[in-house]
Amino acid sequence: MSPTSWLLHCSACDTPAALVRASLCTACGQPLFARYAPVARATALPVRWDMWRYAPFLPLLDGEAPVTLGEGLTPLIESPVLATAVGVRRLWIKDEAQNPTASFKARGMSAAVTRAKAQGVPGLVVPTAGNAGAALAAYGAAAELPVRVYAPRTTPRPILDTIEAMGADLIRIEGHIGDAGKLALAHAAETGFFAISTLREPYRVEGMKTMGYEMVEQLGWRVPDVLVYPTGGGEGTIGIWKALQEMAAGGWISSDRVQPQYVVAQAAGCAPIARAFAAGAERAEPWLDPVTYASGLRVPSPLGDRLLLKVLRETNGVAGTASEAAIRDWTFRLATATGIDAAPEGGCALSVLRDAVVEGRVATTAEVVVYNTGSGASYRA
Repeated sequence: MSPTSWLLHCSACDTPAALVRASLCTACGQPLFARYAPVARATALPVRWDMWRYAPFLPLLDGEAPVTLGEGLTPLIESPVLATAVGVRRLWIKDEAQNPTASFKARGMSAAVTRAKAQGVPGLVVPTAGNAGAALAAYGAAAELPVRVYAPRTTPRPILDTIEAMGADLIRIEGHIGDAGKLALAHAAETGFFAISTLREPYRVEGMKTMGYEMVEQLGWRVPDVLVYPTGGGEGTIGIWKALQEMAAGGWISSDRVQPQYVVAQAAGCAPIARAFAAGAERAEPWLDPVTYASGLRVPSPLGDRLLLKVLRETNGVAGTASEAAIRDWTFRLATATGIDAAPEGGCALSVLRDAVVEGRVATTAEVVVYNTGSGASYRA
């Protein structure tokens, strides 16, 4: 792949951007996206068994080796029991807990750390609600780069232990991920460390989008009727939506249905996207005092709010919430029905899906893919 086979542009105003030290759009402050030349499916897939199988649509330069720990190609597991429980025709769980560091965040960090290392940065810094910090600590170690992580003290202890086990400099803070984000940006400005925050740089979402490529390939190159994603910062949902656009542009999937109906699942104690969507808003107002034990959903002011709301509007989507009791109940149901040690975010996704079916917003005839974004073991002290 040549260095010019992908370029950066603004996701909102289409202003082009330089590849080095890329952050937000300099014209409007919105997230940047990578754009690729279409490649035929028959010639695009190298024989390798990680997310870099989709390298023609990932930000690599010619001859460059990615920083990888074998992330991606997670299983897609059908569960007739859960399909019956939520009231749909067929249901699959895409189990992202089987990634390195036990969550989907490994994908984004593989891509982002690859680009950061190539740029010769002195180190990496991230704010985290949990899993992103663990993933960056691991990929920073693999890249031989120092890492600093800012995490709320309420982050699950097993995740904090993982961050420290990988040798990262962990700073526990009072407050939420938004507070951690301010500290991370200040540290980056002071030290020259590269800030790898959700959608604040353009490469994490490129790794996340491989969940979409994999899902479609695992389903025999077709798109499900409904996709359910537990949503905090929104990088996973946005990445999958971007992947399916790219696949359609390259003729990898049928033009009959390019996108599924998206269901964004949030905790009732932190639901800025669900609230904004219900109000018909273009942007989400910050959620005051975010509270949920599903720490990956405790994101009060997601930078990707505009994009998430666009995805929902374009796909006749649903944005719902689940109580803490419902999250625990459906997490247990997911585990006992499938043998998947699910994170509470996965339980939240099932709870919101069930409510959407009961309310008639998701069809009972639907084929549905639900994402379990991490491991339940990460939440147990």
